[in-house]
Amino acid sequence: MHIHILGICGTFMGGLAALAREAGHKVTGCDAGVYPPMSDQLRALGIDLIEGFGADQLALQPDMFVVGNVVSRARLPDGSPKFPLMEAILDAGAHYTSGPQWLSEHVLQGRHVLAVAGTHGKTTTTSMLAWILESAGQQPGFLIGGVPLNFGVSARLGASQRPQPSTAPLGAAPLFVIEADEYDTAFFDKRSKFVHYRPRTAVLNNLEFDHADIFDDLPAIERQFHHLVRTVPPSGRVVANGLEESLARVLHAGCWSEVSSFGATVNDFAAQGEPHAFDVLYQGKTVARVEWALTGVHNQLNALAAIAAAHHVGVSPEQAANALANFQNVKRRMELRGTVGGIAVYDDFAHHPTALRTTLDGLRRSLGASARILAVFEPRSNTMKLGAMKSQLPWALEPADLAFCHTAGLDWDAAQALAPMGVGPGQRAQTAADIDTLVAQVIQAARTGDHIVCMSNGGFGGIHAKLLQALQK
Repeated sequence: MHIHILGICGTFMGGLAALAREAGHKVTGCDAGVYPPMSDQLRALGIDLIEGFGADQLALQPDMFVVGNVVSRARLPDGSPKFPLMEAILDAGAHYTSGPQWLSEHVLQGRHVLAVAGTHGKTTTTSMLAWILESAGQQPGFLIGGVPLNFGVSARLGASQRPQPSTAPLGAAPLFVIEADEYDTAFFDKRSKFVHYRPRTAVLNNLEFDHADIFDDLPAIERQFHHLVRTVPPSGRVVANGLEESLARVLHAGCWSEVSSFGATVNDFAAQGEPHAFDVLYQGKTVARVEWALTGVHNQLNALAAIAAAHHVGVSPEQAANALANFQNVKRRMELRGTVGGIAVYDDFAHHPTALRTTLDGLRRSLGASARILAVFEPRSNTMKLGAMKSQLPWALEPADLAFCHTAGLDWDAAQALAPMGVGPGQRAQTAADIDTLVAQVIQAARTGDHIVCMSNGGFGGIHAKLLQALQK
């Protein structure tokens, strides 16, 4: 079929486009400000990209319009529609669907889906799981909201038949690993994306309040997670973090599948040792050892989640641990962008306060107490822009020696939120409304041996390159 994707440059929709193209469909798409890296990846696949959401694209007459959740019925100040193409689709009665629904109907059918859900660590854990299954010879398909360095692409179909079938129900079905996002599906389908995926293995990695733009409170998100649990078949498995009270509440609301827990010593899967080198315990017995390049307790828990999920499809903990020894993480997950004059600059995707804290905790743990960490961040997610979690920022940034906040686009006072740290020149925290001022503040404070961590879920104005350039002067 010919599908035309609205909002094609997002990581999810771009990955879907790559899968559709690989499956033999004709794919075109549009977005506002067609931007890399996804635009480069898509053009390399021969996918035509159109700038903007003009109604004239209706003339393409695809079999189906696939609508990303960036699209809405919003109006501009002059009253005209922000997405004229969507209005034209509705007026014409043309066929349209959401990305998750198209994926469910045209890619995931007949596959054993392993879905990784959670507030934090979805991309990393999904990448770990895909790599474990690949190393075990299972040739899984996957769709990941980032680019795992072991694969170099964010999505692929994988084997059409499972290379090593098992005796379990659907044991011959090919495997597909998907990052299962709790954000809503589309403007016409306000359910979480993950309810479309119908997993046989569902990973519940952690659960906190997030997405304040669409969820009122934590119970509202717990309800969506329970919708996911309801879709897992009796022969399926829910892999749940045993350290999370919120997930205990989700499972207590009803679970009709086998549950495998991880995290605490009393759980099925546990870790003993430091995050960079630890034994894996299964029901109290040591079954494997992980020695790898990653740091942080959060990554240790991500590893346990991936090992437990792979166990459900017949991969032993020892096989999984051996695969993780060669795991290269994901682009923009504590990615070292360069070192100048003994000062290292990292790029990290963290944006939620807990993610900021775990990233900085992990780095502090690996560097020791004497090294200086400079945290440079922008509250860019919808939740952070709303100020719903601003009071948590001093706690989130506590492991850093100095903190620098980019304040553009905020309706709340970042300096006031960071006041417990001390704000201003010579203090622990500084703020700036533009990138160049922020860079100047960091450069003035930095000294040989420092580690500068830039944290944002956007491009952050190319601050990494600007910092490295300024350090060379």
